[in-house]
Amino acid sequence: MAFREFFARHRIASAVVAPAVLGMTAVVAASWALTSAPHSEDTQLKASVTECHDMVTISVAGRGDTPVEGTTKMLVDANGEALPAALSGDHSSEWVDPVVNAPADAVDPGSYAAVYIAYPANMASYEDAVTAGVANTEQVMREISQACPDTKFSIVGYSEGADVVRRVAMKIGHQEAGQDGEYGIVDPADVVGVVILADSGRSAGDGPFPGAKDPFGSPDGFDQQYQNGAKPVPGQGALPGTSGDFGALNGKIASFCSDGDLTCAAPENISLLQLVVNVGRQLNVDALEKDGLTPATGQDVAVVLSRIALAAFADIQSQPNWMQSDETFLQVLLRVSDPAYKPGEPPKAPAKAESIATNEMSPLAYLPQKVLNEIIGLILTNQNTIPVIMSDPYQLTLGPNHTGHHFDYWRDADPADGKPLTSAEYAAAWLTHLAQRAQAGEPVDTTAKPEAADLAAAYKAAATSSAAPTSQPTKNATVAPTTSAAPTKADVSSAPASPAPTTPAPSSQTPSTTVTAPVASSPASSSVAPPTTTTEPTTTTTESAAPTTTSATQRATN
Repeated sequence: MAFREFFARHRIASAVVAPAVLGMTAVVAASWALTSAPHSEDTQLKASVTECHDMVTISVAGRGDTPVEGTTKMLVDANGEALPAALSGDHSSEWVDPVVNAPADAVDPGSYAAVYIAYPANMASYEDAVTAGVANTEQVMREISQACPDTKFSIVGYSEGADVVRRVAMKIGHQEAGQDGEYGIVDPADVVGVVILADSGRSAGDGPFPGAKDPFGSPDGFDQQYQNGAKPVPGQGALPGTSGDFGALNGKIASFCSDGDLTCAAPENISLLQLVVNVGRQLNVDALEKDGLTPATGQDVAVVLSRIALAAFADIQSQPNWMQSDETFLQVLLRVSDPAYKPGEPPKAPAKAESIATNEMSPLAYLPQKVLNEIIGLILTNQNTIPVIMSDPYQLTLGPNHTGHHFDYWRDADPADGKPLTSAEYAAAWLTHLAQRAQAGEPVDTTAKPEAADLAAAYKAAATSSAAPTSQPTKNATVAPTTSAAPTKADVSSAPASPAPTTPAPSSQTPSTTVTAPVASSPASSSVAPPTTTTEPTTTTTESAAPTTTSATQRATN
């Protein structure tokens, strides 16, 4: 096969950074979403944060799957000013609705509400989009907390939204109270649960419940086992620079990862691919996807690469003894290409490469050793690079019709192997349990067993959203669902709480919406590669038990 044909097939040529080839880049981009076309409707602001609930779920969906001002009824603050959020029901997500809407039928009307965060969930600049998502999430939580100090929060994110939620949860968990006892965002004690589906900041060896007494069995305070056994999903998140613990929220986290989803289960020793991912986070991938290499997109690539190269040389120059160190040039590139890199910060101790120990040589005398370290380091840190590329990671992670592993969370139950619920159903049952405790005004009981209503609500949400969707997968895709199960506050919003949308059947719910997104599959069983399908963010709130007809081409996302 000619190289040109090969590149075209694997979607490499269109994005020098090869987000498609990596399938993992999509993961990193963590948010290529399937969405339906925008639906115009009366945009009168309809709900205020002053209408309080016992518990509110803050929901962050993936690429193209967020509320859009002008087409969606937005939430307002205590002064009547629009906030970057909409009640579930005013905006629906085929992927996230089954989780966040499940508690609505298990508590009294008005006790529970789910809110979707609006942010630029696109790939014009992944890092800018996530940063905006973090800021908007914090703003909405702060406004709700100030207006309703007794409200408890849960936070749910999928795909690109999973990256947003991880960063928000880490910040909340590591806050220090001010002299007045107040917190900059919200009191960590008021956050009762966090669900992260496709966690790109996951560390190797992590179980699904970081910081819990049983990190492989259940979050603290919920006596329903997620699975039997304690074998972690292999690999780690595609964005290791965002990893870390959750401080005061440890034990309240559910971080689900599907084996093979390169967003959260990227193999180790793929440093060249990780470098590509870091570069891709700073490029206009949307433009590269749409137009391929043009003078404009080529200039964008050149600027980013030049900036990284200059930062690498400046970083090396700032280290007088760099030649004597074990750090390789590739490691320097990985460090400075991370959008979180700050010039002048001392480098973390690099993994030692096989080296020739000499302690008292002139800098020039270290050149042979340095060259040897570079060669050995390149080989050792890329042992899995070729296997990942050859396995067509984009297709594995975001395969057509949601066959990729990035969509496993809605279909990964295996009762015969000790896993009775899908990841999405389990999350729904847990949130239902938390909502019931919040309504009762009770703290989370670490010995509590799930009530029948917990599981009933999860199964009902799954059943109403389980019509096998046909829309194609997109990278870290969060699809704007056509269903709108919105637990909206009874007096707050006119949007009725509707049954949770499409169920966890599709890898990430396979909505019947058609999506033309080839996905780079990851060598693992789950996938997260940026799909190339383009979808317009939809804010439709049509209730549908099954996402069989999601309008508009859905874009591969997350």
